[in-house]
Amino acid sequence: MALVVSLVITFFLYNRIKRQYEGAQLIKVVAAAKPLDTGAPLTTADLTVMDWPSNAPLEGTFHKPEDLNGRIVMFPIAYKEPIREALLAAPGATVGLTAKIPDGMRAVAVVTNEVNNVSGFLFPGSHVDVLVSFRPEGGKDPLTSTVLQNIEVLSTGEKLQPDPSGKPQNVKVVTLLLTPDDAEKLLLAGNQGTIQFVLRNASDDAKPVTRPVSLKDLQGATTAPAAPVAKRAAAPKPPATYDVEVYDGSKRNTAKF
Repeated sequence: MALVVSLVITFFLYNRIKRQYEGAQLIKVVAAAKPLDTGAPLTTADLTVMDWPSNAPLEGTFHKPEDLNGRIVMFPIAYKEPIREALLAAPGATVGLTAKIPDGMRAVAVVTNEVNNVSGFLFPGSHVDVLVSFRPEGGKDPLTSTVLQNIEVLSTGEKLQPDPSGKPQNVKVVTLLLTPDDAEKLLLAGNQGTIQFVLRNASDDAKPVTRPVSLKDLQGATTAPAAPVAKRAAAPKPPATYDVEVYDGSKRNTAKF
């Protein structure tokens, strides 16, 4: 019975979709004639024209291949996938990393090693926090502070796309996507001390308020605070004179000593 019901529903939906598209007017849209990688400038050989139903419009499509000549691909495009404006760099953008930098943003390269690039698990598209360890001017104890949060990695070494297999790769340079203000903070932090990247979940966009951590915080976390020492009460100061009441029968007098 389950098989019969599923066949009936499939047949009904198929006929409904078929009737919907049979009555639709077809329009021409530009699509990829082959798989296209990021950073590649488009040529007429990369493009083809295909039919697309007008009642299922796609935002940002093109209708003439010549309108796309020289445009840079920002995201991988599959074979026969319609070309959309959101998949391309802005008109006039150059080839390579520049094409992936949005307006108003900056790309800053940072020298890394096996430790601060999280053992090679930093990939293009990863998100990190940036920490710096430094000794403040006039201070005795070093500090570690979070200077940037939720920063996108644009490239690792010369790679603009992550390895499909997820294999870690240790690279010497990581490029981050930053605002102009954050770029200044990063360069200043690099001149003050050691930079460390902290890998975070790409879907986690929270930016909690943090404070710098010093050696006193580490000591406080491992050493129990000393028990307070009770202070001894000071001995009362003796008075200068003593007043003594003296009774002689029914008479009462006060004598001072």
